[in-house]
Amino acid sequence: QVQLVESGGGLVQAGGSLRLSCAASGRAFSSYTMGWFRQAPGKERESVATINSNGRNTYYADSVKGRFTISRDNGRNTVYLQMNNLKPEDTGLYYCAKHRYPFLWDTTQNQYANWGQGTQVTVSS
Repeated sequence: QVQLVESGGGLVQAGGSLRLSCAASGRAFSSYTMGWFRQAPGKERESVATINSNGRNTYYADSVKGRFTISRDNGRNTVYLQMNNLKPEDTGLYYCAKHRYPFLWDTTQNQYANWGQGTQVTVSS
């Protein structure tokens, strides 16, 4: 059974930075696309960033392009989200998730089978 544990959230002022981490248990982490998603209060969960199994392909939501960077360390079974120049609208619960199938690329939420418990990011103005 795969477990995903996020960390690194917190309270930060606008313009600040945070680095989220997601540690995965289980085998074959390096075979799966991983994604970061977020849910703001009163809004639906949305895709933030996605990285393929070898780390060479990435996707970013338009709202975070140029500010967020997704990366992964397959030797450590960990995926990261570096968030710079944070804005109040970035506030939300951030989840990492593992794609349902190995070596497939998709940003659609229903293609992700394993989810972490989330880490809260709050950006004050």
